[in-house]
This record gives sequence, C-alpha cells and structure tokens, in this order.
Amino acid sequence: MKKRAVEWLLIALLGGNLALGARLLMSQDAPADNENDLLGDGYSYMRLLADVMVTVQQHYVDEAKTGDKDLIYGALKGMLSALDPHSQFMEPKLFEEMKEDAEGRFGGIGISIHKPGQTEWVSIITAMEGTPGDRAGLRGGDKIIKIDGKATQTMSMEEVLKGLRGDPGSEVDLTVLKGGTGKMDQVHIVREFIAIQSVKDGRMLEKEIAGDDKVGYIRILNFNEQTDEDFEKGLTKLETAGMEGLVIDLRRNPGGLLDAAARVAGKFIPSGEVIVSTIGRGEQQGTVIRSVAERKRFDYPVAVLVNGASASGAEIVAGALKDLRRAIVVGETTFGKGSVQSVLKNFDGSGVRLTTARYYTPSNRTIHEVGVEPNVSVAMEPEVAAALSRHRLKVTMEGAGRLEPEGTCDVQLRRAVDALRAVHIYNRRVMPEVMARTAAR
Repeated sequence: MKKRAVEWLLIALLGGNLALGARLLMSQDAPADNENDLLGDGYSYMRLLADVMVTVQQHYVDEAKTGDKDLIYGALKGMLSALDPHSQFMEPKLFEEMKEDAEGRFGGIGISIHKPGQTEWVSIITAMEGTPGDRAGLRGGDKIIKIDGKATQTMSMEEVLKGLRGDPGSEVDLTVLKGGTGKMDQVHIVREFIAIQSVKDGRMLEKEIAGDDKVGYIRILNFNEQTDEDFEKGLTKLETAGMEGLVIDLRRNPGGLLDAAARVAGKFIPSGEVIVSTIGRGEQQGTVIRSVAERKRFDYPVAVLVNGASASGAEIVAGALKDLRRAIVVGETTFGKGSVQSVLKNFDGSGVRLTTARYYTPSNRTIHEVGVEPNVSVAMEPEVAAALSRHRLKVTMEGAGRLEPEGTCDVQLRRAVDALRAVHIYNRRVMPEVMARTAAR
C-alpha cells in the first residue's frame, strides 16, 4: 500500500496534476505512522498540499479560481515570498518583463522598490532620474501604502510589480507616506516606456566647484548591458581633455547587473585582484570575481559619491574601490542590499528569482543589511538633495548648465573634490620627497 501511494503521488507530481495525485491518494488507506516515518516529512507535507488543493477545488465559492495552474502558481508565489523580500516566483509575462529590465527598457513609473516582509509596506529605494516616478516627487525612504486603492501591506511582491508596471499612457494612483515629512500624499502618475540611459553627465567640473583643478565627473544611474561601453567612452573623453581626478557619482543608483558593476570597478583595479566574492550554501554558489586584463586607470585619484539609495551593484563598486584603496568614498552609508539572486527559467516560461548567496567586499566584509560606510561622511538635507536632482535632470535634458543650481551647494560633491585635491597634492609634493628620503637611506 505504501509503495502504491508513493508511486501514484510521484506520477501525479511529474505529470503536473497534483490534485489528481491527491484524489488517488485519498482513495486509498492512509499510511501507518511508521510508514510516514520511513517516507519522511517530505511525503507528509506533499500530501498535505495535495489534500488542501482538493479541499479548495471541491468547496471554494469561485470555481473559476481553482484550476490546477492557478493553485500551483499561488502556492509557488507564497513559497518564494516567504523566504525573503528578493526571492520571487514569476509568471511567464512577468519573467519576460524582468528580462527587459536587465536590458534597460520597460514600461512603468521608474522606481526601485523593496518589500521587507510579506505583511509590510513597500519602501522606495530610489526613483530613477527623469522617470514619471521621479517627476512625481517619489524619493528613497518614501513608503507606498496603496496602489490604485489596494493596500500594499497585503500584496505579494509580484502583485506590487504588476500594479506599478503597465503600458505607456496607462495611469496609476498611489498613496505615499513621505519619508522626510511623515505626510500622506495622493500621487497620480501616467506610465511611460522607461528607457534607462545608464551613464550621464560626463564632464569637467566647473571652476566654481573644482577651482583650477581638472576634475572629471560621471554619474552612473544603474548598471545594465550598456554601462561598460558608455562609461568607457566617458572616461576616454575626460582623459583626452587632461583630467587629473575623477568623481564617480553613484548616489540613488539601485544597482543592476553584477557583471556590469564589476567591469566598472575593474577599470581602476589591477588585474587579478578580487572585486567581489559571493558565498552561498554549496560550492556552486560561491564565486570570486576578479579584475581582468584591460586598460587600467592608475594615474589619477578617484572619489565615489554614495548615499542611502545606493544599493547592490553600486555598493559593490564602492566597496571594492574603498577596500583596495583605489578610491575615497564620500557621502552617506549605502542601502545594504548585498544578496545575490539567481534567475531560473521553468519549462512553461515562468521563472524563479532565488537568493542563492551574499556579496562580500575584497576584505571579506558583508554588504547585506550593513551597507558600505564612506571614508568621508557627509550628510545632505532631503530637500537639498531633491533640488539638486531636479536641477541635474534639467541640465541633462538641455545638454548644458552648471551642476549646482543658483543658491544651492552640493556639499557631498565639494567634499569629494576636496579629497581629490588633497590626494593630488600629496602625490605631487609629498611622495617625491618620501621617495627621495627612502632612496638616500
């Protein structure tokens, strides 16, 4: 009897019809307690799942919602969301949209979000510059309480993403708790096609900020498939113009592709040096990403700007350059999203995003829920940061203009320039004297 029950269940599971397996099981005598012990807890809980499916299909009021696919998909969503905020089961359509995200193009409002737990509100990590969410005033630290009248506290991550995304021209209404003021706002947004330009504002800083020093400035908004190529072009342009120091602005950068972030950091790190390592449960989940042989930039100092909305890939770049003493990190402690998600496609076109490892910086420090602490800590008032963001969007769209609006000072950028100036002076004046004294001994 035990063997027959197991055979029927396995046939049903492999055949994709769990409810059928449950019906076959329920038509037989239940295994004795000692048989359950031999089969293990896995059998017992599989049978529990099958039993509940049959109960739902026989008694739930709305029969249209009780198909095998609906119930299995629902169970898988619950299974993945119960693990952590970043693991997720994706139906085929959502899986395709996720792949478009990685390519830097999708339809929606342009925000990066975080749902700490199944029963918690949705937190905004950042609104990507120039997107509908950014223009509507959404900022990191805000919480989305409702999407089109539905409380996000009771929604799965997949439901949240479905609510925020949509065809260009469609509309969505959000109830938002503002992080800075605690005020509840009603926000109406028209979705757009989001085509993210990863690298922006490659330029020499104006004299009002850098004085007579030739300091280059590049912003990276996220890490996608175009980041490495665009960043390389920006660097080459600034180096041709005689750049003596570089500021990489990663503020409000929510991350993106791990390989793209590693390639950016690798431009300033000797070949073979560790950029980031990952540690998971098994050996197959542990990897070490090292800098590869390519053109290296060692002849000028680098500063990296970060804040609380810098996450994931941005933290990898900042952590690697800080640990290897190739850059001075300036600003505020980063978000602390240091887990690795592997994406696997299922036979039916659906997908699973599963947390399989955590990131560690070259000095073996974890990023997850800790973040990267800057070398030079500089806080910025939220209203000043918002004013600077609006101004820089205007400058980017117009293709010209000062990085600081009239009457507003980017204190983090200015401290980064001060740090570069100090390193430059040290290298130019002090190091030759140290080298001479060392040679004379």
